[in-house]
This record gives sequence, C-alpha cells and structure tokens, in this order.
Amino acid sequence: MHLIINAGKGNQTALAAFILVDFNREDLRILLFMLFLTIYIATMAGNILIVLLVITDQHLHTPMYFFLGNLSCLETCYSSTIMPRMLVSFLSGDKTISIGGCFAQLYFFGFLAGTECYFLAVMSYDRYLAICKPLHYAMLMNGRICVQLIAVSWISGSLGISAIIYLVSKLSFCGPNKINHFFCDFTPVIKLSCNDTYLVEITAFVVCSIGTLPPFLITLTSYICIIKSILRIPSTTGKQKAFSTCSSHLTVVSCFYGSLIIVYGLPDISSLSELKKLSSLFYTLLTPLVNPLIYSLRNKEVKGAINKTFKMLCKPHSCS
Repeated sequence: MHLIINAGKGNQTALAAFILVDFNREDLRILLFMLFLTIYIATMAGNILIVLLVITDQHLHTPMYFFLGNLSCLETCYSSTIMPRMLVSFLSGDKTISIGGCFAQLYFFGFLAGTECYFLAVMSYDRYLAICKPLHYAMLMNGRICVQLIAVSWISGSLGISAIIYLVSKLSFCGPNKINHFFCDFTPVIKLSCNDTYLVEITAFVVCSIGTLPPFLITLTSYICIIKSILRIPSTTGKQKAFSTCSSHLTVVSCFYGSLIIVYGLPDISSLSELKKLSSLFYTLLTPLVNPLIYSLRNKEVKGAINKTFKMLCKPHSCS
C-alpha cells in the first residue's frame, strides 16, 4: 500500500495515510481482538437496551431517563467511532487509516466527547433541581426545557470541533506517518504536520476550554450543592435514598473526567505516553460500557423495566 503521494513540487511528498501504532503487541493480537470485541458487544447491547427501555416504558418517561436515553445513544455512537476500526486492525494486522478517515474519526470523537461533557452537566443540574428544589422541579424541568437542553448540548458539541477540524485540514503532512495512539486524537495527529501548528493549538485550547470547563464547573457545583443538601437530611434512610438517586451519575462523571485529566492535564512527555494511552481507554471504551452497567445495576426503575420487558418477551413462549 502506498502511504505517500507526490505533491507536485520537487521532492516534496504528501502523506496519503497514517499508521496507528496502538498497543504494539503482535503476539496478543487475537487475544486483544476477542477482549475488545466483547467490550464492544456489551457496550452496544447495554446502551441500546437502555434507549429502548426509555422509549417503551411509561415509567421511564421522566426528565432523568430522557437524559439517560440520550446519553446511551451518544455512548453507542461514541464506541462505534473508534472500536470497529480497532477490531479490523487487530484481526487483519492492517494499521493504516486514510487522511480523510483520520479527520473523520477525529471530528466524531471530538463532537461526541464535547457533547458528553454537556450531557453530564445537564444530568447533574437535573439531579440538583430534583434534590435541592423539589417543589419547583416539575416547572423548571418540563418537557420543552428538556428538549432544549439536549438540543443545545448536541449543537454545542459539534460547533467547536468543526472549527478545529477546518484548521487541521489545512495542515500539510509530509513527514513521519506513525501516530502513537490507537485512534486519531488531536495531539498525536498535529505532531506529524510539517507546518507551524501554533494557530491550530491555540484554537484547540480555547475551544476545548470553553467546551469543557463550564460544563465541568456546572457538574461540580451541582454536586457540591447536592451533597450539602443530603447532609442536612436528618434521617439516615433519607440520606441513603437521596444519595442513591445521583450516585450512579456521579460514578460515570468521575470515570469520564478523571481519565480526561490524566490524558490532557499531564505533561506531554514520552515517559507518560503509555499511561495516557491506557487512560484514553477509560473515556473512549470503558466509560460507554460502564454507563449501562451502573445505571442498570444500581437503579431500581431500570431494573424493574428490564424485568418487565423480559416477562413480556417470555410470556408468549410460556416462559416462567
């Protein structure tokens, strides 16, 4: 496969494809394929199940589960942005990805990651209103507002990354073509450019700061207020019940932002590259898997909806 094409001027060449240097373990290729295939199937099945339950079960037609259904839909798309190409690579040994394919993967990854930040902020605000403003909850979180919050989240997630991708697409790639990552992330990609990337990096920093810092602060502030309200509840039973309504979401938030801080907050040095690569697995592959597991195992309403659905499916076939 030709990885470079003539640029038309002198001896300059332009890359036609990148090589993703994922985990560098040829001896474990089949084992990694089976592991990630299992994770992908479980992720897709779990999140699609939650989406279907939220749509079909009347008891789940509330703002909290409306947001959860959208989050599960997002996680399904999120995993499909990265995982299928990884599986093909493990199975075939072909680690190449075209320039256009790399940019497309970078766009959808950035779009969905940014949207997830807004979703988590919206869900934390929803829990804040439910626990701290229960008398005003129905008015402040009605159907129209829920739809508007979700629409703004999807749109906001797409705007920032579009500007970044536009600038990245203007760069020339004519040197090394190996990306030291298992997907096309921003920093490893622009390192390969033979242009000055200062404008792209500054733009990305500003866009990411605007796109992640406000949602993170909203999430953090919401949970500080929630914890304060829970601590003021006199009975232990009341505290446990209040905390159980938001502990699942808090676990997902901790996994997502914790891994993001390790990957993008630590210095970009070679000694930390493997740690960052492993941490990237959490917010790209494991967080989408953890989401349905946590919400189904720790949530009585979701477990009840699952049990009711299985009973309905089994009834025509005389299942017990």
